[in-house]
Amino acid sequence: MALDAALGCVAAAPVIAAGPVPVFANSQMDGYALRAADCADGARLHVVDSVVAGQIATRPIEAGEAVRIMTGAPLPEGADAVCMVEQTATEDEGSVVVVRGSVRPGDYVRRAGEDIEAGEVAIEAGTVLGPAHLGVLASLGEATVLVHPAPRVGVVSTGDELAEAGGRLRPGAVRDSNRPALLALVRSSGFEATDLGIVADEPGRIADAVRRAATRCDALITSGGVSVGDRDYIKVVLDELAAGAMRWMQVAIKPAKPFAFGALAATGTPVFALPGNPVSAVVSFELFVRPALRKMAGHRELDRPAVDALADEDLPRVADGKLHFVRVVAAFGPDGRVHVRPSGAQASHLLKSMAMANALALLPDGVGVAAGEQVRVMLLDAGGLASAAEPA
Repeated sequence: MALDAALGCVAAAPVIAAGPVPVFANSQMDGYALRAADCADGARLHVVDSVVAGQIATRPIEAGEAVRIMTGAPLPEGADAVCMVEQTATEDEGSVVVVRGSVRPGDYVRRAGEDIEAGEVAIEAGTVLGPAHLGVLASLGEATVLVHPAPRVGVVSTGDELAEAGGRLRPGAVRDSNRPALLALVRSSGFEATDLGIVADEPGRIADAVRRAATRCDALITSGGVSVGDRDYIKVVLDELAAGAMRWMQVAIKPAKPFAFGALAATGTPVFALPGNPVSAVVSFELFVRPALRKMAGHRELDRPAVDALADEDLPRVADGKLHFVRVVAAFGPDGRVHVRPSGAQASHLLKSMAMANALALLPDGVGVAAGEQVRVMLLDAGGLASAAEPA
């Protein structure tokens, strides 16, 4: 992949430096290139040349000589140090430089290979390529890099009751919020999102949409129709297209209990079938879909980071045999620890509290966590957590 397209991708193989970086010894400062042995305790040297970045000196320097040099310019042959201009003075219209103090070999010289040696592993396989990694590759002369491609992920909503944004709602219809949210989650996670629209609760239409998606996507996310309703045709269709390999599950969590996963028989395309409640769809994505997509993209760290936090308010729940994921706002407190409080009401159809949250508190089965007690927290936005710690 070209470097300008590889940001956020994962290196699929180690990158071995074909040559050193820097390629040649060069000056770290504006000053004078010289022989350190000539400047044991100051010196008066003849200035025999001047060199700037992108040029080379016209000749080697000899004993008692110096070359005016600018930052980044190649070190002239014979020189082994640079004296910064602030430690010098000139005489005879610049033909003589007076060096104040001693100079040691290697002073203000960027040696060849100081950053990366030839033959060195410059980037390990599995590295998530950030801006600096791309700069390293460019410094090595690499125009492309072998990466795990970001999967193309199709997102489709199913349901006769769903309507697009804009316009007036017909009686009994609701806006489709799942698809925009899931598409945004796919993109914000570093993957390519493909909007497959809304499909009515008709087996034929659902089957056609899934087949078309499999020809253009590496993975497919559906929302709605995974529970036990009479018109949950997505289950029938996916069972058929996956040749019976779909796993329909009731996961012991709240929200997001219903969930299904399988692969289409014809193409091997993985399918994640998420529940229709908006918060359940988002939580399902975070817990099950995002880690799987990251694995497809070559990532080694699959899950969101988790930390221990202190509850600033009670986080109640009822015992029901499930692990509860409570939407919370997390921020650093004055004690340097992460503190959390509920972001709002917790019903699985209330999306606003999901939008206000930057973390999910994990409440084991029982009565919950009291204010002041410790709770495990999955951070959905670590950057937001850091910014919340800044003074108002």
